[in-house]
Amino acid sequence: MKRSKASPPPKRARSQSGSRKRQTVAKGKARAEKIIEWIENRCRIPEGKDVGKPVKLRPWQRKEIHRIYGNVYGTRRAILSFGRKNGKTTLAACLLLAHLCGPEALPNSQLYSAAQSRDQASLLFNLATKMVRLNEDLLSVIVIRETVKQLLWPEGGSRYMALSADASTNLGLSPVFIVHDELGQARGPRQSLYEALETATGAQEEPLSIIISTQSPNDGDLLSILIDDALTDSDPRTVVSLYTADPKADPFSEKAIKAANPAYGDFLNPEEVRAMAEDARRMPAREAEYRNYILNQRVDATAPFVTPLIWDRNNAESGELAAIWGGLDLSTTTDLTAFVLVSPNRGKFDVEPTFWLPDDGLAERSRHDRVPYDLWKQQGFLKTTPGNSVEYEFVAKYIADQIATRDIRKIAFDRWNMKHLRPWLLQAAIPESLIDSIFVDFGQGFGSMGPAVRTLEALLGNGKLKHGGHPVLSMCAANAVVKIDEAGSKKLDKKKSRGRIDGMVALAMACAVAETTLHEEQVYRVPVERILESLE
Repeated sequence: MKRSKASPPPKRARSQSGSRKRQTVAKGKARAEKIIEWIENRCRIPEGKDVGKPVKLRPWQRKEIHRIYGNVYGTRRAILSFGRKNGKTTLAACLLLAHLCGPEALPNSQLYSAAQSRDQASLLFNLATKMVRLNEDLLSVIVIRETVKQLLWPEGGSRYMALSADASTNLGLSPVFIVHDELGQARGPRQSLYEALETATGAQEEPLSIIISTQSPNDGDLLSILIDDALTDSDPRTVVSLYTADPKADPFSEKAIKAANPAYGDFLNPEEVRAMAEDARRMPAREAEYRNYILNQRVDATAPFVTPLIWDRNNAESGELAAIWGGLDLSTTTDLTAFVLVSPNRGKFDVEPTFWLPDDGLAERSRHDRVPYDLWKQQGFLKTTPGNSVEYEFVAKYIADQIATRDIRKIAFDRWNMKHLRPWLLQAAIPESLIDSIFVDFGQGFGSMGPAVRTLEALLGNGKLKHGGHPVLSMCAANAVVKIDEAGSKKLDKKKSRGRIDGMVALAMACAVAETTLHEEQVYRVPVERILESLE
């Protein structure tokens, strides 16, 4: 599934005459064709089985060059995102050389490539250097400075340099051309090197930044923010091409692979990619990595608790809850409070989650977390309490109503904020003796959460949960990351997780306390009739 932004013309552009528009389009087309011709005449394949042969751009690569350089409004930023091993760095090296000493070269210009690490930064430099050495015409005019990762074109006074985010940033830069290589590796909404380079182009008349990268794992990461903004068509000077597999498609199908990998079956080995798909199919722990790197989807490849495929397998609608066990994660007063109920039913667990957030600032919190809390409230998936913090009075009243009207057996809770909820439970007319009998203190360390996480993993892996695709709980599942101790025990880690996971913590506690109670009933509770029969 390739998504490309085709920007609508701004109002002032719409007033242009038809002939002027055609001239602009023709000029952009000629510019792109000139770059393509130069690359195929000057650049050589830098490594692999065809090393030394002239670069032959594929139709999809030609199309991307036309989209970048043929934009009638002039391109300030171009984003090209697809799966790994599709020749992105080689394409970037070709464009870099075209700007250093080819048809796009400007006198006394500064060109940079930026990457997250020194190793990544050196990749593009090394490929560009190999291309120069493989062509005598380029080698005769370009000076290679290996130690400082620079290429110089003395005749034009231009200089290219590779930079990395883990090195000190030089704020005296004035780039006219920038390649951001694998920007998807940057975590969070900001990166100092990206900002330093992008804010240093003010002295240039037509600066160009090209971002070539596999997607970031999270919506809140810098590349994701840039892609999402570009896809809104808000800036006609930004072009984006996103090659990614449809999240609803079979992730192991050839159709899904082809959607994210334009070089599949060409210089991307199909047998090797299919082997990766089979590995991910057999070993769910590798699915997230496969989805992110091969299918170019926003999935964190680092120790996810549950993969999207397994979560979707448990997507059945829950039925009526009979005997009920619960988990309560109060969190802090400004964060998500989660109350999850489960009920065993014919070998599966029906799930019913409830969530609260403060009503004040809900829209701002939606923008900050990049999830639609305000929409979920309108749809009834999220409750809010008045003010700017979750008022436990409302939570206590809701829980009291559940206890009064349903067969609630046990509710596991994190003791952290229980002292603030207990007075409201008493005020909601729940007797203290009932609170002590129903509410179960549940530790959050490996000792308690380890078995709880194992129970939840087993239920999910065997398709025995019925969560109904509740969007807030699904968000928590997508964010959840586990922490593993030396003994191999796991617990859900809020610090390492990508976002709010309170619903999964509450679900794990609910499933654990239900499983424990049922186990005790099966092992220790023997019907009186059976005892009498044994005595006869």
